[in-house]
Order: sequence, then C-alpha cells, then structure tokens
Amino acid sequence: QVQLVESGGGLVRPGGSLRLSCTLSGNIFSIFTMAWYRQAPGKQRDLVAAITGGGSTNYADSVKGRFTISRDNAKNTVYLEMNSLKPEDTAVYYCNANNRHLGLGGWGQGTQVTVSS
Repeated sequence: QVQLVESGGGLVRPGGSLRLSCTLSGNIFSIFTMAWYRQAPGKQRDLVAAITGGGSTNYADSVKGRFTISRDNAKNTVYLEMNSLKPEDTAVYYCNANNRHLGLGGWGQGTQVTVSS
C-alpha cells in the first residue's frame, strides 16, 4: 500500500500562515489523488482540499481563497499552503492518498494545527 508522513503543523496566530507537507512512499505517487482532511475535537473528519495526479484541484468552501494545495511528483510530496488562518481552522490535519480504480490508498498520522492568539 502506501506510507504517508506529514510535517509542518504548529501554533500560529490568527492571520498567519503555515505550510503542511506530506511525503508518500511505497508506491507510485503520480497515480494517486492526494488530499488534506481535517478533524476538530468532537467533529467529523472533513475534506479540506484535493489534487488529482493531473493537477486538478478542489477546495472546501471554507478555505477557498486562503488555502492552496499543490504537488511535486518528482518529490512524492503534496503541500497545503494555508494563509489568513482563523481560529476555526484549528484541527488535526490528515494527508490522504487514494486511487479508487486500483483500490489503493492510505492516511497519514495527522499533524496538529492550532490558530490562537
């Protein structure tokens, strides 16, 4: 299957920025749609942004215009650039890889993002 390792979380003030990274190993990166999800305490895990192997993207309405997802297929890495962060962005952020045609995929361990003054 796949192994996913995330990095880049932390504590940031409202209005600040963070960049999350997720590196995939164990399979061919380019065949996967990569996505970031987040889960706040007591809430369900929700999609934040996704990017296909060809580079098509989609975003949750709550992050459009503030977050940017990108991928570097040569580095087997997906990024989430988060700007104008708000307290409601506080959550554990999870990286996901998915290829429904082949039935392959997996989750990262999660990285905490806290937006607070």
